[in-house]
Amino acid sequence: MATNDPTPEITPGSHLADPAPLGLAAFALTTAVLSAVNAGWVPATVLPVVFGLTLAYGGIAQFAAGMWEFARGNTFGATAFGSYGAFWLSYWWLTGHSGLDKIPAKDASKGIGLYLLVWGIFTVMMTIATSRIALGLFAVFVLLSITFLLLAWGNFATSDSIVKAGGYVGLATAVGAWYMSLAGVLSFTHKRPMLPIGPR
Repeated sequence: MATNDPTPEITPGSHLADPAPLGLAAFALTTAVLSAVNAGWVPATVLPVVFGLTLAYGGIAQFAAGMWEFARGNTFGATAFGSYGAFWLSYWWLTGHSGLDKIPAKDASKGIGLYLLVWGIFTVMMTIATSRIALGLFAVFVLLSITFLLLAWGNFATSDSIVKAGGYVGLATAVGAWYMSLAGVLSFTHKRPMLPIGPR
């Protein structure tokens, strides 16, 4: 017999686990290691240690999280994780394989400054969107915007002190991203919110 009951709506990607904690963790860990170098906690000679993270974790893992967000119908998550995954992949190529070290240092610094500046502009755009998601995520994106802009300024001005300031803000950004990642994992393992994130 025919029925008038509406067909239940199926949420896109409902069979997939939430990829956001993975994307946030990949972003946080890679950002923390690079920011430790920028802040002067460890010498720049250890930068090759960063390259593996930028390729595998910050790049590939985070980009994959973005693609899974597409499958779940999350435009913001897909754009953010896909973009920052691509950022880390491009950073891996730019700093380790592009021959940047073979051009005059002043020119290379300006090129990196421009690279960081446009990523800072993109991050400010994404920050506007996060204001409608959660205060915790909004704080991470505000800190990330400041990090990019400080690092861009420091490279344009060839100022180690400004780059170091960007490194410290980057470390704070990483801590915030780790917190949001942990909040997501704990919500899954405990089947209820465990850490406040300030949902809007």
